[in-house]
Amino acid sequence: YLKISKLALAFAIIHSKPPGKSSKEYTEYLAKAISEQDFGWKWKVEVLEAEVLRLRQELLLNRISPRFCLENRKQDTSAETLLGQESTNPTSYSSQLEDSGCDVCNDSAFDSLGIASDFHQSEHNGNTSKRWLERVPPLNLCHTSKEKSLTGPVHFLQRLLEIRNLSEGGILQADFSELENDSFTICNSVSQLLDGLTVFYNSPKFPVPSFLTEGVSVLISLITDTKLSNHVLKKCFKKMEEFEKNLIQIILRNKSVNRFQALHSVSQTLGLLGRNNILRNSLISLLLSEVRQFAEQLLQAHQVQSAYDITQYENIFLLCMILEQLLQNETEESNISSSDYGGEEKNKFLKGLDQIILHLSDEFPLFSLYLWRVSVLLNSGQMQ
Repeated sequence: YLKISKLALAFAIIHSKPPGKSSKEYTEYLAKAISEQDFGWKWKVEVLEAEVLRLRQELLLNRISPRFCLENRKQDTSAETLLGQESTNPTSYSSQLEDSGCDVCNDSAFDSLGIASDFHQSEHNGNTSKRWLERVPPLNLCHTSKEKSLTGPVHFLQRLLEIRNLSEGGILQADFSELENDSFTICNSVSQLLDGLTVFYNSPKFPVPSFLTEGVSVLISLITDTKLSNHVLKKCFKKMEEFEKNLIQIILRNKSVNRFQALHSVSQTLGLLGRNNILRNSLISLLLSEVRQFAEQLLQAHQVQSAYDITQYENIFLLCMILEQLLQNETEESNISSSDYGGEEKNKFLKGLDQIILHLSDEFPLFSLYLWRVSVLLNSGQMQ
């Protein structure tokens, strides 16, 4: 039946082709026209889905705090007026966008974990909250398709965090139990943010775009907030874990000659994710698994004198450094139980590790030293 159908289609194309065109050219033309039609429908569906999510975000925020949404509508109106002025005075709007809702707003904001920590403390300042409320740009003030993939979820999550800050200061009344009733909206918003960040980390640009820094800032604020993180991780843990896995693979697989600046940025984001106790446990398990597998592969290659991936060898040190820092943090926070981060993965890592270090120490002394330091942290009294 399929062969007959294909033959019938071929005859139909041959009989209906316009003069001056070959059957092949006409077939390619028809295929292109149909694919463009399909693309048009897909694009319309994506636009409608994005609009549905935006409306659900607005509805959820309104349920949590009606007063905040009323105030925000007034600010959106003033922002639209500002956008009208921008057509005659472009510099005025760009200066307003410098403070887009996060205290950290420059490209070097995440040069160290210490600066990110300062940001987390300053975002709870009441005056900062009021300034933020006055400067939130509406959703339609974005310029590129890549920015759009981050602007929508970032804007929604920024407003959610601001409601949290204002309610904590007694300025607003908010009911965050509504987050339990609408898991779709929060999950999709977080998923879009994580997907957008993954796209940028896969093909980084320098200097780092400010909206990328802003997206990371919002994500870290969300998972370190004592109340909101529980709601988010309960519904989005698998997605967050997938994001961690993606970042680890980006570090391991990157073969670019000038990759270290980009990988440094990715490793800092992983370190920041580890500030959340639940994500830290998951991240430690993932890192232990990757470092163990590489150590075993390197030992096998060394024993049979075969080639090994030198680029991956260089990249693995970033994972070792992140792992060491997370384990040190775990050790320092003695009031937090660390037995949940994967006893099975810990046992796998330690099993036969002495032999691996013994065989690799002459040829790969630095890597062996990192393995030993990680094993010391795993075996320390606080880590039992």
